[in-house]
Amino acid sequence: MKTITAAVLAGTFALTAAADANAWSRDRSVSGANGTASMHASGGCSGGSCSRDVTRSGPDGQTYSRSRTVTCQEGGSCSGSAATTGPNGNTVTRQGSVNW
Repeated sequence: MKTITAAVLAGTFALTAAADANAWSRDRSVSGANGTASMHASGGCSGGSCSRDVTRSGPDGQTYSRSRTVTCQEGGSCSGSAATTGPNGNTVTRQGSVNW
């Protein structure tokens, strides 16, 4: 497993610093000469944790997905993880933490 750098986590933690938010989702697609590509994303925050899931499909039918979660504790300690699965089914998982 690779460790996410503090800079990357700090950007993600900005989501957690905001007040608890309602869940959200977003869908997009674009069509061109090679076909249609699409994206579905969803996420939300609750109780000091935020998560985001994204699935993208290309015009050739290949899909990849990414899931991220970040949790912060009082006192400035935050940890996060991400898992990305590519079109061949291989998954890369990353974890990291930072203390403010």
